[in-house]
Amino acid sequence: MLKKISLLALMGIALVQVQAQTDTTKAPETAADTMQIGNIIILKNGSSTGSGRDELTINIHRRHWDYPSNVTTNWLSLDLGFNGFSDQTNYSGLTSGYGAGTNKELFDLRNGKSVNVNIWFVMQRLNLIKHVVNLKYGLGLELNNYRYDSDVKFDHKPATVYDDLTHDYTKNKLAADYLTIPVMINFNFTPRRNPLRSIGFSAGIAGSYLYSSRHKFITREDGKEKTKGNLGLNALKYAWVGEVKLGPISVYGNYSPESMFKNGLDHRPWAVGLRLPLDMDGVSY
Repeated sequence: MLKKISLLALMGIALVQVQAQTDTTKAPETAADTMQIGNIIILKNGSSTGSGRDELTINIHRRHWDYPSNVTTNWLSLDLGFNGFSDQTNYSGLTSGYGAGTNKELFDLRNGKSVNVNIWFVMQRLNLIKHVVNLKYGLGLELNNYRYDSDVKFDHKPATVYDDLTHDYTKNKLAADYLTIPVMINFNFTPRRNPLRSIGFSAGIAGSYLYSSRHKFITREDGKEKTKGNLGLNALKYAWVGEVKLGPISVYGNYSPESMFKNGLDHRPWAVGLRLPLDMDGVSY
């Protein structure tokens, strides 16, 4: 009887050990791992296949952008370009007053050095029709530099302009700085695309106030000089403005149908260049 009991006990112990060994042969299940790189999602599900390799799934998703808010604001944009003017002056009839005795060649520019720099403090866009048609407006400074290729002289008290026959100019620049408010109709053809890849254009009008003007020149005889004050420029200016947006960069242009001078000369200024956003986190226009 004792031998039978001992034999049954040994058989039970052996059965438990076999069962334990069978359980340890099962590979532990691991939790699924997910990794995202941009629009690519890599999923490792952790299950073992017959080949002993983990299953790997790669999904590529196109990000879906929501419509922008009804009012979007961009802080700080920079324009870098060139400026000039269309000379519509009737010099044959200019016999007295401002600009008398001058000619068209006297106002020839060094185009590659006549630089336009604009700083836009803020630009806002207001949704009008389904975020495709918008009203766009802003506030900024326009800094215009006209580099002359002659010995033209601007003076004040009273405001005069003439050919300086007594000096040889090596550098000659007229600077005109404006505080400007543009108002445009904006067309955004891709309102649900990443703003850094959107396409559109804007067109409208801008009003400007002349807050600073100066004539800077260097002569071989006297060196560097500067004249500030009333140099005969109009205090107010309006211009047609426009821009074409290609991703984060825009091409801008403006043209004024009126002369930048009060009397005599009929010089109608223009500018063209690239517009660069400085606040990349707020790009929406």
